[in-house]
Amino acid sequence: MKTRPRFRLLPMPLHSLILFVVWLLLNNTVAPGHLLLGAFLAIGIPLLTSGMQDDQPGFRKPLATLRYVLMVVGDIIVANFEVALLVVRSSKKLSPAFIAVPLNIEHELPITILASTVSLTPGTVSAEVSEDKQWLYVHVLNLTDEDELIASIKHRYERPLMEIFEC
Repeated sequence: MKTRPRFRLLPMPLHSLILFVVWLLLNNTVAPGHLLLGAFLAIGIPLLTSGMQDDQPGFRKPLATLRYVLMVVGDIIVANFEVALLVVRSSKKLSPAFIAVPLNIEHELPITILASTVSLTPGTVSAEVSEDKQWLYVHVLNLTDEDELIASIKHRYERPLMEIFEC
């Protein structure tokens, strides 16, 4: 990993730009006072918070990222129908459970994306990531085979994220 310089006027230029634009949009004006205050906030907030940011891997493979996004959208659509069928049939046949998915990813950003992906897919919700970042705890609406679900999460989501982030 590359080391970050100690001080830069714009440690997070994209964040600064977004903060500036959002400030102007929220105030619905480009008056000089708002331009000055927006610039002050756009520079000041990233300066104050940049020391709290950990280095994270970047998106290394854009085509793999696009494949991942399309796969997740497809999984969300399919899971919506599966959950709807489960709910319509009968809630007495449901078998909710918590499972622990072992993680091979170490960085926070890919872990967050993995947890978000699991939560976006109907029927599963990420409950917590262990403090040592070794386990993702997931609540499942209807668990039929724990090992199969863990293998599916690791194969469909974790492995592509490891490829995208090269970790």
